Amino acid sequence: MDFHEKLQELRKDRGLTQEELAKELYVSRTAISKWESGRGYPNIDSLKEISKFFSVTIDDLLSSEELITAAKDENSSNIRHIYSLLLGIADIMTIMLILLPLYPDERDGHIGSVTLWSYTHPHTAILCIYWIMFLSLVAVGAARVITEQRKSEKGLHTLTVISLLLSVAAVLFLIISRVPYAAVTVFLLLAAKGVFIYKMPNIKQN
Repeated sequence: MDFHEKLQELRKDRGLTQEELAKELYVSRTAISKWESGRGYPNIDSLKEISKFFSVTIDDLLSSEELITAAKDENSSNIRHIYSLLLGIADIMTIMLILLPLYPDERDGHIGSVTLWSYTHPHTAILCIYWIMFLSLVAVGAARVITEQRKSEKGLHTLTVISLLLSVAAVLFLIISRVPYAAVTVFLLLAAKGVFIYKMPNIKQN
């Protein structure tokens, strides 16, 4: 009997619904549903909770092969978590576009560089777009970090799409408005995010 069958049997023997078991194990009902349908395995902490709750050993729950698979899944989950956090940090680092002197400023016939705070663009609307894009990226990054810290998967894909779209739009807009240093900075952050997404394992979440 495989793990998902054993878990389902143990739950039904206790007369519990998936939602009730989820509350006992401090996980989501979706997690219980995935485990019972054979689409994933619990992490080590959840396995310990299941073992304790049903008064069985982990060896009773999982075969040797399933233990190896569960360990691989948890390792992939940890790696995915790290890369996802790095994605959020990369977006938060967009604050450099506000704090660093990346914007051309001509005074007394000399061209220097100033921060966004001091940048005076002839079109106020363009300045507003800069602020909206950069602050939005920082907010998206903060939202991702908070979501990951809460070990939630809800909304992460949406945050990734928004992050990439905002970054591409920022690069193009900065190039069009002739702010090369800022454009290069956003492009490097975008490239870093591309690497993180590429290396992120595509795994079944528990």
